[in-house]
Amino acid sequence: MLPKLMWWAFMLQIATCSCQQEKQNEGFREGKSLYKIKKLGKLPKEIQETSGLAWATKEGTFWTHNDSGNPAELYEIAKSGKIIAQLKLPKLINMDWEDLAQDARGNLYIADIGNNDNQRKDLAIYKLNPNRPDVYETIQLRYAGQTAFPPTPDERNFDCEAVIWHQNKLYLFSKNRSKTNRFAKLYALPDSAGNYLLSPQDSVYSKAMVTSADISPNGKTLALLTYGKILLFDVSKGISFKKPTYCIKANLGQSEAIVFINDTDFVVTNEKKGEIWSVKRK
Repeated sequence: MLPKLMWWAFMLQIATCSCQQEKQNEGFREGKSLYKIKKLGKLPKEIQETSGLAWATKEGTFWTHNDSGNPAELYEIAKSGKIIAQLKLPKLINMDWEDLAQDARGNLYIADIGNNDNQRKDLAIYKLNPNRPDVYETIQLRYAGQTAFPPTPDERNFDCEAVIWHQNKLYLFSKNRSKTNRFAKLYALPDSAGNYLLSPQDSVYSKAMVTSADISPNGKTLALLTYGKILLFDVSKGISFKKPTYCIKANLGQSEAIVFINDTDFVVTNEKKGEIWSVKRK
């Protein structure tokens, strides 16, 4: 947890951020005027550090989970924040769960890949179906470019807290902590059990750190959530950063989870205040 003074400085940075550098470096267009942002609800005390979102089995509800050091369990929540159900996963350990993804068959992918200090060697994504929570696959991963654990402070770009599923692959997006090289990296790996060595597939400039990601139901739009912004990409011809579209300035606090609710709109949660937000295309 950040000291109080550092916390307020961090929140001020989020509140005063803009899309200017993303527009200059990557060609994003300003998107804030196209969206209406509205608070939907607040999470209960059981969910203190929401860090991932995915659709649940009941219409209009979501799966979410707590961050590192908390029990290995998922919560099904309504948009108001009310807990509908709790799914305990005693065979797993929550080292640092950072995001959720979901495939077309209803399987969930729990990304235990949080790596703040860039020193973990046990990164994994757990694949399971909520209807059979005792059966799971472990997808292990390493970064080909990492040779030091941890690397020097300005080379710490081996923390991924954002993951999506698309066409039998998982895609990871890095949370870059370098102060001089502000590029988020894109990685890809199969969605089945194995031990994979990952090399970057693409990169994009992002002044703010990427904390979550999702892809629209029609597979055409990728959303990267950052502290203070949402970056959108046209991925209708494949997952890459080649076609940036909009940068949406969204002061939603320490936002750590995003999920599409249709092809244009999202729900976002923030970690410390436990708020649930709607970001809806006008």
